[in-house]
Amino acid sequence: MDTIRTALIGFGLGGRVFHAPFINANSRYSLDVVVTSNKDRISQVQEQYPSARIVHTVDELWQQMDHLDLVVVSTPPATHAPLAERALREGAAVVVDKPFVVDSADGERLIDIAREEGQLLTVFQNRRWDGDFLTVRKLLEEGKLGTVRRFESRMETYKPLVTKPWKAASRSEDGGGILYDLGPHLIDQALQLFGEAELAHVERAAHREVEGPDDDVFLALRHSSGVISHLWMNALAPQAAPRFRITGSESAYTKWGVDVQEAAVDAGMLPTDPGYGVEDRLAWGLLGFDHEATRLPTEKGTYPTFYELLAAALQDGGEVPVDPADSLRAHRIIEAAHTF
Repeated sequence: MDTIRTALIGFGLGGRVFHAPFINANSRYSLDVVVTSNKDRISQVQEQYPSARIVHTVDELWQQMDHLDLVVVSTPPATHAPLAERALREGAAVVVDKPFVVDSADGERLIDIAREEGQLLTVFQNRRWDGDFLTVRKLLEEGKLGTVRRFESRMETYKPLVTKPWKAASRSEDGGGILYDLGPHLIDQALQLFGEAELAHVERAAHREVEGPDDDVFLALRHSSGVISHLWMNALAPQAAPRFRITGSESAYTKWGVDVQEAAVDAGMLPTDPGYGVEDRLAWGLLGFDHEATRLPTEKGTYPTFYELLAAALQDGGEVPVDPADSLRAHRIIEAAHTF
């Protein structure tokens, strides 16, 4: 294929910030179709991507599949499996937003279908390309921390109101709650850094709504490598704790704040802009001992890498950027946490 003809299903935060800008910025892709029925989002697509066709339903999309190579699914979690299956059956490669699926059995079936249909399937685990995560990975590869004993990772905000109706109404069986929302990121990062793990402890709570989806979760993982991971997800944290804190036998690394890429794109920055993905030095993390710790430059965030690797997989026979089996490993820990 000369150009990867792409359809994007959904133009909420995921489609608008995490997919469309990176597809549009890569010359190996064309953003051909966007599926949305929301009037405001239709206006945004028309303004930002005037060459893209807009259809209101997925049924309209399926009628145009002869002219498409890739379908990106950026919709509520409960719709991921059926949409991905239909797109694979229609002869397209598929990118699925996290969480990959709600039921791991659906994920296993999708992997089998992709193999049967001879299509590529991958999951958008974009936070593998966060600048702070890339910094942690580099520290580990260079052995700067010695033997790592404990890995702490948090994604915390203060959002006392649930503003999206589908999120307020979704239960765990629909992929609702903060564990399904942020857990795929935090667990995937921990597994990527330290290998296979089993669930050792869980704390789940719902504070914003009685019997609502969970909004405050803590997980403890015990990795086969011996590392203990502590992972926090919280939507009601007036003060955020460090994003990362890693302690080892020779040093430690502590990092506050979140990766800059989402906010930058949401504010209008393009992935091709010179300052994209670069963090201000005031936000750099600390490496070393308490009284001797020094600021360590944060690696540049590189979300465009996902679609660069996917293009190489589609056109050059490379590996997909994220093996869906990796996402399933993280997903099984989420399932276990709901029954712990």
